[in-house]
Amino acid sequence: MIILGIETSCDETAASIVEYKGGVFSVHSNIISSQIEIHAKTGGVVPEVAAREHIKNILPVVNQALVKAKVTAKNIDAIAVTTGPGLITSLIVGIETAKTLSHVWHKPIISINHIEAHLYANFATNKKVVFPLLALIVSGGHTELILMKKHRHYKLVGKTRDDAAGEAFDKVAKILKLGYPGGPVIAKLAMKGNETAFNLPRPMINEKNHDFSFSGLKTAVLYESLSKKHNFRNKKKVADMSASFEKAAVDVLIKKTAHAAKQYNVKSVLLAGGVAANKRLRADLKNELKNEIPKAKFLLPDLNYCTDNAAMIAVAGCFHARKKEFTPINKIKVDPNWELS
Repeated sequence: MIILGIETSCDETAASIVEYKGGVFSVHSNIISSQIEIHAKTGGVVPEVAAREHIKNILPVVNQALVKAKVTAKNIDAIAVTTGPGLITSLIVGIETAKTLSHVWHKPIISINHIEAHLYANFATNKKVVFPLLALIVSGGHTELILMKKHRHYKLVGKTRDDAAGEAFDKVAKILKLGYPGGPVIAKLAMKGNETAFNLPRPMINEKNHDFSFSGLKTAVLYESLSKKHNFRNKKKVADMSASFEKAAVDVLIKKTAHAAKQYNVKSVLLAGGVAANKRLRADLKNELKNEIPKAKFLLPDLNYCTDNAAMIAVAGCFHARKKEFTPINKIKVDPNWELS
């Protein structure tokens, strides 16, 4: 089975060719056209600009994916496309492209939830996953804990009540005048800073539920930046704040995840989403789970599949295609607020 994946949920135009054969995934191509430099000028994604860039890039990106994978339309068994959640104007570009190709090539379409795809990025490298599992999905728009007892069945057990973790990283970077996107630059500076320099809050960390909150942590950074006690034009001071903020955010993420994993007695814990590339989160969560639930498997996605990409869309599509879960071309639609569970 060969799937063409298409991803345009935000500001990355992506296409991928993935083959599933004998229970093994092979990613033959994973092409991404990034808009980071464009949106860095405005300090965040402008939906209309993102959609315009998708229109320019989508067909060349799909063609590159086909060429690199050395396949043609005849080899494709189905087209998997992100239909939500995401920016509505960006999603429309991907969906209309998939519908056109489906009509011309006579191929079925698979409607894919973007969050589901992030979760299935862990399967792209053929890791052994044991159910039931808990997935921590952390990105610019989402922070969720998803329980899975089997493939394609999801239960939302925790989520952020305000800012997503990745959103908080971006906003803190803006406060510190570090540019966009914020996650990578804060992580880099944090390596040079003192994580105990600032006593920042860990919102909701001790509450007996699995929900998150990051707006208070972001606000605490803002207040510190406005204080006359600190000079944030000093590089060391910025590095210290980056390290302190990162540590506070990661502490909340790992404690909440470990608590939920123990409560639901899971056999596997997966990390997914753009923030899954953060080295501190990957290392600290691994250590926490090793101490709290040593028998559970901890799986990390390959760094290539953390941020938005189309390989994860195609991999998720394979699981739906195996069950003939296709969407009629006249019924596929955008759902910018589509919740996985």
